[in-house]
Amino acid sequence: MKAGRIHTYHEPLLIEEIDEPRIESPTDVIVKIAGAGVCRTDLHILDGIWREALGDPSLPYTIGHENAGWIEEVGTAARHLKKGTPVILHPLMTCGLCPACRSGRDMYCEQGRFPGLDGTNGGYAEYLKTSVRAVVPLAPGTDPALLAPFADAGITAYHAVKRLVPLTAPGVSIVVLGIGGLGHFALQLLRALTPATVIAVDAEPSRLAWAEELGAHAGVLAGSDNGVSGVRRLCPQGADIVLDFVGESATPEAAVAMLQKGGTYSVVGYGGQVRVPTLDFVNRELTVMGNLVGTYRELCELMELNRQGLVAISAQQFPLADAPRVLEMLARGEIRGRAILVP
Repeated sequence: MKAGRIHTYHEPLLIEEIDEPRIESPTDVIVKIAGAGVCRTDLHILDGIWREALGDPSLPYTIGHENAGWIEEVGTAARHLKKGTPVILHPLMTCGLCPACRSGRDMYCEQGRFPGLDGTNGGYAEYLKTSVRAVVPLAPGTDPALLAPFADAGITAYHAVKRLVPLTAPGVSIVVLGIGGLGHFALQLLRALTPATVIAVDAEPSRLAWAEELGAHAGVLAGSDNGVSGVRRLCPQGADIVLDFVGESATPEAAVAMLQKGGTYSVVGYGGQVRVPTLDFVNRELTVMGNLVGTYRELCELMELNRQGLVAISAQQFPLADAPRVLEMLARGEIRGRAILVP
């Protein structure tokens, strides 16, 4: 089968022929990929940013961690899943036995594997082997290709927004930094789940117009100060919450400058650093909240929100063979919403 593989860090992805995966464990499930989302994390993998954090995985391997498709083959412990059933896959293969799994926080699984990131083969391919615990069945007749980005971008945004819901009330202001693959989900989720006033910040005027179409109450162009002055004009005392989907360059510093006393900085994007004097944290009583991917249950909840029409994806589809070019497009900021690779 064809697959998109990383062979060397800082080099382009290679499309090549490899063997199809095989059932080796009772809990194994093989999925025929309908679509694989293209994530900025995939660029970071190619650049080696995750190399040390993931224990220096052996190369080569197939990347791609936002996956959806149809059941192709199952192990003996997964016979309730029938061939041809449309499914979306939680990005983690979890054990189900550790304290994190048993408490419902399965994204912290002590034995978890992360196809497409940690050296386990991912979904830039025609077929993917995963675990029965990762499989979320979809309604008959569903086109799973269109839903693939929900498997990471969607549940990561949902996880972050859900944690902020208890902090919201009418009149609370939430700034969303970066209206891209995750940010466009967050805007819809904030409008669906909270009564907050939502302010979008982005460097591209077209993305701000799009943000208002998605429900943002206002948009701020991130100029030379990354949007601080614009947010402060709308919120003279500062925003209650800043939800950052950029997390690099000067964005973290700008995010903290946007907050009022008692505010919360919720971080999803990464690559930069938060440089704030400890006195500032104490004097302004700020909270910083980091966000990992969401849980299996949260993916199920998100698919229900999608079924109800409360959150949708803006995505472009490309052939799997175009993966190297699509990654270059993503790096140049030419993808609006999400890109999906179709084998």
